Amino acid sequence: MNGLSTVFILLGLFLLGGIYSFWKQQLPKSLIVLLSIGSAMCLAAGVLRLEVWN
Repeated sequence: MNGLSTVFILLGLFLLGGIYSFWKQQLPKSLIVLLSIGSAMCLAAGVLRLEVWN
């Protein structure tokens, strides 16, 4: 596990926390969808960069 994959995974988890917070505050759904797309992309990039797949 290298540093960049760790950063991507941690950023994705941080954004997941933001999604939960925004949902509880009942902010606009478009903002929540945009944040969830960013979170999913960060998590996917982090997981795909793991050296398990080689």
